[in-house]
Amino acid sequence: MLLCSVRVMFLGLRTVVYPVDDLQAAKRWWSAVLGIEPYFDEPFYVGYNLGGYELALDPDGHSENGPGPVTYWGVEDVDQAAAALQKEGASVHAAVTDYGGGIRTAILKAPDGTLVGVIENPHFPGPVPVN
Repeated sequence: MLLCSVRVMFLGLRTVVYPVDDLQAAKRWWSAVLGIEPYFDEPFYVGYNLGGYELALDPDGHSENGPGPVTYWGVEDVDQAAAALQKEGASVHAAVTDYGGGIRTAILKAPDGTLVGVIENPHFPGPVPVN
């Protein structure tokens, strides 16, 4: 049984961010595979809305987060979630970042070294509480 002194209210999985070397090539490929265009398309980030979840492409992801994808859990308040995770022993890997439009993220490193992303994203509302 896991005892937690500070509870983080995850709203459910929201986003998986894939690091890519060539954003335009990756965007063309994913658009063809998914049959849709991205809902968010900027030189620093491309995001697709897939049934209430986001598949995202990050051209800077290799340098910041390593070779694999990072999964983000939806939260109502990214600052509170990051603080709660730190109280449970996580360390900051990527500080809270505001991307505009209400989208804010942070990445924390759990004590075992795994990366835990948290995200506020009003484009994906509808809490699905995870107990």
